[in-house]
Amino acid sequence: MADGSTQVRRAAQADAYAQPLEALNPAQSDLFAADAMWPIFDRLRAEDPVHYTPRGEVYDGFWSITRYNDIMAVDTNHQVFSSADGIVLQTLEAKAESEKRPRGSSFIAMDPPQHDVQRKTVSPVVAPANLQAMSPIIRAEAGKILDSLPIGETFDWVDLVSKELTAMTLATLFDFPQSERRTLTHWSDMFTNAPGFGPAKSWEHKRAEADACFSRFTELWNERVNAPPKFDLVSMMAHSEATRHLGLTDYHSNVVLLIIGGNDTTRNTISGSIYALNKNPDQYEKLRADPSLITSMVSETIRWQTPLAHMARTATEDFEMEGKTIRKGDRVVMWYVSGNRDDSVIADPNTYNIERERPRQHLSFGFGVHRCVGNRLAELQLQIIWEEILARFPSVELVGEPLRSHSVFVKGYETLPVVIPRRN
Repeated sequence: MADGSTQVRRAAQADAYAQPLEALNPAQSDLFAADAMWPIFDRLRAEDPVHYTPRGEVYDGFWSITRYNDIMAVDTNHQVFSSADGIVLQTLEAKAESEKRPRGSSFIAMDPPQHDVQRKTVSPVVAPANLQAMSPIIRAEAGKILDSLPIGETFDWVDLVSKELTAMTLATLFDFPQSERRTLTHWSDMFTNAPGFGPAKSWEHKRAEADACFSRFTELWNERVNAPPKFDLVSMMAHSEATRHLGLTDYHSNVVLLIIGGNDTTRNTISGSIYALNKNPDQYEKLRADPSLITSMVSETIRWQTPLAHMARTATEDFEMEGKTIRKGDRVVMWYVSGNRDDSVIADPNTYNIERERPRQHLSFGFGVHRCVGNRLAELQLQIIWEEILARFPSVELVGEPLRSHSVFVKGYETLPVVIPRRN
């Protein structure tokens, strides 16, 4: 008997081609939670790559950009496609909620030149010299995490490995107490989940948790602004001329950006690698036989998983693309998840191939001025965790289907049941 997700996928396949083209709406979190959104993107890439979805019950009207090269054109044109109105497709409910509170701006929701000076403040923490210094810290922690795992018993890989490693790294970057590191994971999940999903019970619950996060990081700012500069993200912002005079809401917005950015991409790719390799056992066998393939496997997983499904922009002027006119003020959604499966650019894109000729040819980190500032740190964590996994375990076996994130933004895993049969 088919499970619920399988039934949703079958229905979605039929529905994507039965509907009139103009009725297609890729922003459906139920479909993402069932991994059933692919047929809509396949059809849009083929028939309507610049597609308008009018205002509905959930979202205001928006354009969907679904082909690789069109996404690249939008992402690298910050003059026409601005981030100032936010980089996520917000629901009408979330928009109304956000208008009840003072709004700040993080550097990802800014355009140059303001974006550039604020990004420059935090970028040294992920510069090559600091990554080299962090590498043994990440490796030691990865070893501890893996050595603590049960053998021969089912456990949740997301909880015991993916969340643990990213929380440790994030706490190191913030110089946040390691004993409280999972609080960072919790706050990230509170920010990215709609009420009723993940840990978020209601908008009131989300507000309370946001206030707790902001209060804690205000304390850290006050400690560090009055202390000698250190090499952590809070101290950097507190002492840099570009950010030391930030308003409180802008500082908090940057904290949210750094918490989510340091958590979701890496965490969901770590989980995604376990899922992908188990679903493609021939690739897992290649990796075990030749650990030098870890580097290309990491990049292939980042493409195949696409841990952040989209980024959004607002048009600052009328713009022609693929025969359509995007009007000034229109919201434009770059569906990275679709561009990474565009067979006009990436050969056989639905295949998971860890020996792909150009594995870093993907959109998952974005392009242009907003390219992910921590992309090399994400790759480093994935490289190290897999070096340590292969050194310890002949296999990590998937024993059930994952529970996926109920989101059109974070494309990830809430749970992933696995078993490690034995150690090497």
